[in-house]
Formats: sequence, C-alpha cells, structure tokens
Amino acid sequence: MKTINPKNIEIPKLHRYLLGAVGPRPIAFASTIDKDGVANLAPFSFFNAFSANPPILVFSPARSGRTNTTKDTYNNVKILPEVVINVVNFELVHQMSLASSPYPSSVDEFVKSGLTPVASECVQPFRIKESPVQFECKVNEVIELGDQGGAGNLIICEVLRIHIDEAILDEQQMIDQQKIDLVSRMGGNWYCRADENSMFEIPKPITTCGIGYDELPEDIKNSDVLTANNLGQLAGIESIPNETDVNEYKLIELSELFLSLEEDATQLEIEIHKRAKLLLEKNDLEEAWLTLLSFNN
Repeated sequence: MKTINPKNIEIPKLHRYLLGAVGPRPIAFASTIDKDGVANLAPFSFFNAFSANPPILVFSPARSGRTNTTKDTYNNVKILPEVVINVVNFELVHQMSLASSPYPSSVDEFVKSGLTPVASECVQPFRIKESPVQFECKVNEVIELGDQGGAGNLIICEVLRIHIDEAILDEQQMIDQQKIDLVSRMGGNWYCRADENSMFEIPKPITTCGIGYDELPEDIKNSDVLTANNLGQLAGIESIPNETDVNEYKLIELSELFLSLEEDATQLEIEIHKRAKLLLEKNDLEEAWLTLLSFNN
C-alpha cells in the first residue's frame, strides 16, 4: 500500500492522484456572463448536489496549478452572482470538451462550441438548449479555499428553476436514468458513460434493515467461492427464508444437482456456492439464499 502525505508532494501530482481516485465525477457545465455582457461556458467536475431543501448545487473552479490564475467563471460570479448549471450527456460531450479550451475571456464559448444559448427565466446567464437538464441558480456564497495554485473556490448555488427535456422522462414523469445518458469525468483524459451497459441497481436500505454480516451462517461466511462483496449482499436481506421454503426450492430446483453429487459433499457445497454467486450477480437475493440454505437441509 503506497502512503502519501499531501504536504510532501508537488501539487500537480497530488491533483492527478485526487482525480484518478475520486470518480466518476458529474460535470457542471456552467454558463455565466462577464461585466461586459459576454457569455462564458466552462465545465467543472468538482461538482455535486448537496441539499434539496433548499436545493443547493456546489461546484469549484480551482486556481490554475501552473499560473495561480482564477477561472473566468469564478471572476464572473463574483461580479454577477448568477449561473446556469447544465448537465452533460453523451450527445454534447465533445462540444463540452471544446468549450473547456483556454479561450480569452472576451470569447463567447457558445459560438466556439456550436451550442445554442437560450434565455433563462430568473437569471441573466443563458441556458444550453442541447443540455437535457438545466438549473438556473443564484450564487449564495463563494468560499475561497486558498490563494495558491490548485486551491478551489466553492461556488454555492441555490436552484431557482429546473428545465428538463421531456424526452428523458419516464411514465411517472421522473428522469429515466437510461434515457438521460449522462457522462462523467475520470482521471486524465478519461470519461465514463452512464448507459445500460455500465449501470446496475442496488435496493436502498432506507425503510428496510438487513440482517447484517454478523448474522450470516458460518459455512456461508467462510465460503471459498463467495466474495466479501457477495456476503455483504447476502447480509442485506431482511429475514432468512424459512425451512419449508428452502426444502420446496431444493426439491424443485436443485434435485438434479444433489443427485449428481450425493457421494461428494465437498464438491456439492462448492457447486451450491457457485450457483448462489451467479444468482447474486443477477440480484436474485432470495433465490441465492434458498440455494445456499439447501445444502444443510
């Protein structure tokens, strides 16, 4: 394990470690206006949502690690404390990247990137028509984290309006996570696309309470097949299936397996655990439990 003291390495190297480890990061494609009325677009991956009541988004245009200069976005919101944060999907990722080029502050990135400015309802900066979700925000506070190169500037934004492309909504009029097709930043030049090939679901234990790792049977906990992550998944079940259900499942679904290995208990247990592991990969938690418990029933 490599151990690093942030105070003992160069800032650019520390920056690469942070970006390489903390990801994927959502992208705030920020639209602001300067003192002369020139529109500015810039993407920032130090960004997230931090509150729903009030609705708060925070992003950070950091000081340049090379020149210690501040971003146009930071300079603009210090004069006009308003911003539109546009989310970035795969359809506009290359235009977003183009807008991040170091153009002079007098250059309008809407023009350079080929994106379409749309008038906002509550703030002066424009929205990006091509973005599937646009947040009109007032800037409540700017917190400077330092005055040296690499220091962040937290721009705390309160959302005043949300504009959502109806094409990305599901039947309940909520955002469909597969339709929105978001992209995010990784380290270096790498991005990540949140599509059906990269996403998976895990039920949130908000109203439920799993039995916990400590309640797992010892033979399952000591499995040579199941990983610690598999065990954590198993421990999320609210209650272990009863003996009647286990016996019924064993008779219907596992009878051939038990018959084929009735003379080799060791191999049978391995095959049972392999089957359970495959079921867990499909999020069939209850069936995985029925499979595992069948070995000792």
